[in-house]
Amino acid sequence: MGSLAETPAETTYAGGAVELQQLDVIEDHVGRTATTTNDHQKRAHDCLLNSPEPPSLFHQLLSSIKRTIFAEQKNKKHSSKGNGKSTTSSGRLFSVLMSLFPILRLGRNYKASKFKHDLMAGLTLASLSIPQSIGYANLAKLDPQYGLYTSVVPPLIYALMGSSREIAIGPVAVVSLLLSSLVPEMQDPATDPVAYTKLVFTVTFFAGIFQTAFGFFRLGFLIDFLSHAAIVGFMAGAAIVIGLQQLRGLIGITHFTTNTDVVSVLKSVFKSFVNEPWHPLNIVIGCSFLIFLLVARHIGRRNKKLFWVPAIAPLLSVILSTLIVYLTKADKHGVKIVKHINGGLNPSSLHQLQLKGPHVAQTAKAGLICAIIALTEAIAVGRSFASIKGYHLDGNTEMLAMGFMNLAGSLTSCYVATGSFSRTAVNFSAGCETVVSNIVMAVTVFASLQLLTKLLYYTPMTILASIILSALPGLIDINEAFHIWKLDKLDFLACIGAFFGVLFASVEIGLLIAVAISFAKILLHSIRPGVEVLGRIPRTDTFCEISQYPMAAKAPGILIIRIDSGLLCFANANFVRERIIKWVADEEDATEETVKNIVQVVVLDMSNVMNIDTSGISSLEELHKKLLSHGIGLAVANPKWQVIHKLKLAKFVDKIGGERVFFTVGEAVEGCLGSKVAANSGLSSC
Repeated sequence: MGSLAETPAETTYAGGAVELQQLDVIEDHVGRTATTTNDHQKRAHDCLLNSPEPPSLFHQLLSSIKRTIFAEQKNKKHSSKGNGKSTTSSGRLFSVLMSLFPILRLGRNYKASKFKHDLMAGLTLASLSIPQSIGYANLAKLDPQYGLYTSVVPPLIYALMGSSREIAIGPVAVVSLLLSSLVPEMQDPATDPVAYTKLVFTVTFFAGIFQTAFGFFRLGFLIDFLSHAAIVGFMAGAAIVIGLQQLRGLIGITHFTTNTDVVSVLKSVFKSFVNEPWHPLNIVIGCSFLIFLLVARHIGRRNKKLFWVPAIAPLLSVILSTLIVYLTKADKHGVKIVKHINGGLNPSSLHQLQLKGPHVAQTAKAGLICAIIALTEAIAVGRSFASIKGYHLDGNTEMLAMGFMNLAGSLTSCYVATGSFSRTAVNFSAGCETVVSNIVMAVTVFASLQLLTKLLYYTPMTILASIILSALPGLIDINEAFHIWKLDKLDFLACIGAFFGVLFASVEIGLLIAVAISFAKILLHSIRPGVEVLGRIPRTDTFCEISQYPMAAKAPGILIIRIDSGLLCFANANFVRERIIKWVADEEDATEETVKNIVQVVVLDMSNVMNIDTSGISSLEELHKKLLSHGIGLAVANPKWQVIHKLKLAKFVDKIGGERVFFTVGEAVEGCLGSKVAANSGLSSC
């Protein structure tokens, strides 16, 4: 019995020995893991403090240019390495050509079935482009043929260099309005139409120069200064102004104001009714076909399969109205007609560019404005349809394509061209597959210039006004404006500012107001960045804003503050410093009765700070001195490459101590808590 009684005890003792042995193994493993973790943290800390010098501004600019020009070549090179093939000089040349001329990528993948879709889309597009181009040329105060010229050369150049498959190139209403408001300040088209046309070609040349420069130097961010909200307001205001401008053609007014604001236009219309004889036939023809065009547009929206109805409605309106005027001799009874349109090839306009003289600066300014507006509209349209088709549109490639096509256009009697939303929607609905639809459209318009211009002699001006008016509802997006109001009141302010600026002042003033409000919004966020106190989410290593996550707990004696600004600079450095000092003072007031919770260390989370200037560094130095005078230490967590480089150059790291620069906020808290424990043990000081 005794032996039986001892057996369980021995077994238990043996089991306990095994458990103790396992515990020793676990402790040894944990010790080695902790040592390994500490080694990794030390290496990361050393890498952070001894990181190489970041690339200079010149090097970054040069690299971006290389990426723009040789991106396709690099992709081809990596692809050939993966296939075990070496790239030849001819292969590299072909890669560069493909990056400049994306149409070469079609190659063998372009089949007859795709051409069939592009052919039908191109012909449908041409039926809409011909009457619209004539109408937009009239809006730009140019002869009708220049609108048709602009629908030939620019689309062909874009087809070679552009990356969008759906975008339709040609004259558009907003850019035409810009030209009609900016260029008459230099030359009145009524007194000298030839000189006015030369200035328009010069503006187009400068627009092409600016667009090419934007793409070559990857300056697409400049376009973003016109925010989405500003564009919505600008487009809506421009649509109303354009509509009011068309009252001249719809009513048949002879003397009309050159101003674009709503007050001047309405005064001019009222004076014409009172002082001038007006012919009701213009109104009858124009309003009748306007109703027809709007009904066709409504049919196309209700039934997507009938997209061709609003596409051919403008051309059908031109044909029918021209026949009506010709057969009834309505031009003898006050109906204004287009009269002669010059056909044939696009004539050279190289000798007409006005690159010397008193108006060079003004034409360059007008070219810059037109370049930005044209790019904004084209890229917005192109990206919208590219997202539907599931591919990415490179903005810099688009800028280069737009720049070269407008440069070529300025030399071939064209004015500023860009992507049209209405025509792009028709192109997309018609089933276009590639940019070949633009080529088909351009060839069709060119054939019309050769064969059909004489048939347009009796086309009434009122029908051109009706075509433009029917396209304007697409520029006014009330739902989007209401959506902007719900999301962001400052954005809505930019939207409404651009709208009323265009409506009651001028296109330039509207743009200026929109950009000014957008800049003010950026400055407001820049000079008053977020400075948030962080705490640890329980049972995690995640640190979040205490104001947003009340369950986040503060570390005892440690105040963690995150700077929510991409740049700590002269504009916001003093605000950030004062804000941090206030947080420290508030924290001390709140914990003055609890000695152990008094702030001993401030940890700056700089994970969101991408760069810092001399004012920012000076502010940090003043903050360090201020905290030091109160016996509070300063630590920095997760500084970015540019930031840590400049802090080392300014000797700021030496002032606070290299051991006070941490890889993460978690490591900073652990390090500071460890220092506090050691300090309380009399081993070191925090």
